[in-house]
Amino acid sequence: MKISQSITKQFGGTAAAGATADEVAEGMLQKSKEFAASGNRVYLPLAD
Repeated sequence: MKISQSITKQFGGTAAAGATADEVAEGMLQKSKEFAASGNRVYLPLAD
């Protein structure tokens, strides 16, 4: 919770406020591709 409070205090709770809708959409698309590349799995196996 302290980290969340610190970030909210620093950025005012609007970390993506400076981003345009197109930039947000592009970021979401990139994360979607990363998720698909990892096998569309929320829980990944631990690395040895």
